[in-house]
Amino acid sequence: MNLSDFDYELPEASIAQVPAPQRDGSRLLVLPRTGPEPRGLKHLRFTELEGLLRPGDLLVLNDTRVRRARLRARRPTGGAVELLMVEPLERADAAHGAWRCLARPAAKLKPGMRLTLGDPDVDLRAVERCRSADGGPAPEWIVEFRGLLRTEQEAAIERLGELPLPPYVKREEGPSRPQDLERYQTVVADRPGAVAAPTAGLHFTAELLERLRARGIEVATVTLEVGPGTFRPVATENLDEHEMHAESYEISPEAARAIEAARARGARVVAVGTTVVRTLESSAREHGRPVPGRGRTALFLRPGDRFAAVDALITNFHLPKSTLLMLVCAFAGHGPTMRAYREAVAEGYRFYSYGDAMFIG
Repeated sequence: MNLSDFDYELPEASIAQVPAPQRDGSRLLVLPRTGPEPRGLKHLRFTELEGLLRPGDLLVLNDTRVRRARLRARRPTGGAVELLMVEPLERADAAHGAWRCLARPAAKLKPGMRLTLGDPDVDLRAVERCRSADGGPAPEWIVEFRGLLRTEQEAAIERLGELPLPPYVKREEGPSRPQDLERYQTVVADRPGAVAAPTAGLHFTAELLERLRARGIEVATVTLEVGPGTFRPVATENLDEHEMHAESYEISPEAARAIEAARARGARVVAVGTTVVRTLESSAREHGRPVPGRGRTALFLRPGDRFAAVDALITNFHLPKSTLLMLVCAFAGHGPTMRAYREAVAEGYRFYSYGDAMFIG
């Protein structure tokens, strides 16, 4: 299939700019994964998820936490530069490690340049510009904190940085609001490392999770550190030419045992979000089943791919022509997914990170 096969019309007014008043108050579009055509859609509220899950099912969420990763720095000339701190790196030439970041404007930085952050005790040094796949300059830089240990660097980012909301959240007063500090994190967020939220998990409350557990539905967590590649557009019509950005993931021994036990009792593994799908399917492709351990995944799932680890999916509505939409089409079928999206637009569903959800199972 080609890139144009995953396009759809979305009015700008359908893009959610703020979260729903209550986490679990969003709408839920239910798309059966199997069955004769046409597949009937159901329109529910997220609080009605309980009726879609069965006792014994295993719900798997991503427990990554979004860093306050957007830093506003100044060059020696006084010019502004915005840095999105993507991930820490270990480098022999950096005493306390370094960071890969997206820089804007990247062309204004020079190796060795000092970048100040408005704190006399914290500044950065630009080390080198990254290269793209074709060898040209990329918008990414390697930078290092001067004189700070790794734990001190994380603390400095949390203290001086801003929450990196998605680029399609556009508000007149600016993108970030105090409520975003809570609502752009899931209630299971525990492990800092992401620059974007695993948004399907934003609909869950602690109370909803407890009700599900009380009904015999098990809950486990894995970690995938969502990177900026989640917003990276596919630039080529031929999907074989698209290169995915790799992201780090970890499956704990407890999560792996829970998945194995669910399989043994014939229960469903229900992934909360595309990040969980990519985590579990990446491990299954490498080892035959999800196993404990850390890894990196650049898995690109699209129609024609088979799923070995996930039986049902809870997900938000994704951008046209995005790899996330392609993953959903691979899971539910291209035709049914695109028809469901068109109906969601017609029915006034809210789209993207702060938007409504789908259940596919």
